[in-house]
Amino acid sequence: MTGRVLVALTALWAAYSLLNLALSGRWWLWLLADLVPPLGFLAVPLALLALVWLPGARPVRRWLVPVLALLLLTGLTRAGVNWAALRPGAAAGPAPAGALKVVSWNTEYWDTTDDAGRFYRYLRAKDADVYLLQEYLAWVDERPAPIDRLARIRSEFPGYHVAVLGEQVTLSRFPFVARPAVGPARRLERGSPWREVFERGKVLRTDIDVRGRVVSFYNVHVPVQLDILRSPLTGGFYAEVHRRSAARQRQYEALRRDVAANPRPVFVAGDFNTTPAMGELDGLRGTLRDALPASGTLVPRTWKAGGPALWRLDWAFTDEQLRVHRYAFDDPAGLSDHQLQELVVSPVP
Repeated sequence: MTGRVLVALTALWAAYSLLNLALSGRWWLWLLADLVPPLGFLAVPLALLALVWLPGARPVRRWLVPVLALLLLTGLTRAGVNWAALRPGAAAGPAPAGALKVVSWNTEYWDTTDDAGRFYRYLRAKDADVYLLQEYLAWVDERPAPIDRLARIRSEFPGYHVAVLGEQVTLSRFPFVARPAVGPARRLERGSPWREVFERGKVLRTDIDVRGRVVSFYNVHVPVQLDILRSPLTGGFYAEVHRRSAARQRQYEALRRDVAANPRPVFVAGDFNTTPAMGELDGLRGTLRDALPASGTLVPRTWKAGGPALWRLDWAFTDEQLRVHRYAFDDPAGLSDHQLQELVVSPVP
């Protein structure tokens, strides 16, 4: 009995792994299957490998072990393992004078659910040159709602330049030279309703003059794939998943195209609501470099902070014109359900 059960479980996991490779990022409905924590690509084969040594599994052990080993090996990348954490010196070396400190963080409804003073003290303590912040909004009657904190932001960060697009806020010690619209945000007009800006403007690009060299910073918040308030027993639930899948694809494709056409040094970070196992990131990962090798974290998990952190949803990417000297994930001190991303970067001379 034990052998048959292990064969069945192995077959099910092999089927899921193969379908994940074939369908993730290509079929909208697979977004639901993508909710499986990426750590499963390590945990499931390892658990089955441990069980295969039970006495009842002896008849199938000879061929089940290599199958499970193959599933484990092929799942390492999708699990999001950072092999560079095992070898010192994977980062770009010591940061030179004038290197930039950049923070990216999903604030979870800004200060609307926190003590405002503690919220701003936490942010100011990071002392970043550039802040890429998401969820500059409130959550009212189960819907996003606009807020106005610009006066408070300017008083808390004197001398910083401020750019806002819907729910994204970018703060910079250095001046903005341009704010090109990206993808669906290009269809926005001056005075567009906040809700429309919120829906279309998921990539805030700011071109920043850093001591005479312009660097493009992309502040990203990809829409989450499902509405948890809808019952999966209704057609509306799946219609919403389909709609959000199309919106996610539009944002990803627009971001990839904009980055590919941008000759300036590029820094992209934010909450992508996408795990290492999801194919939606493939286009961007083929264009830019994940900053992860500069981190000492073996398996980064940025959500849910304060709960079972099983997913990496927050990412940072650069092109070859920027070096990453440090990449760390910081506990949000109860102010958000996302860990904060903190990086030190410098332009390649």
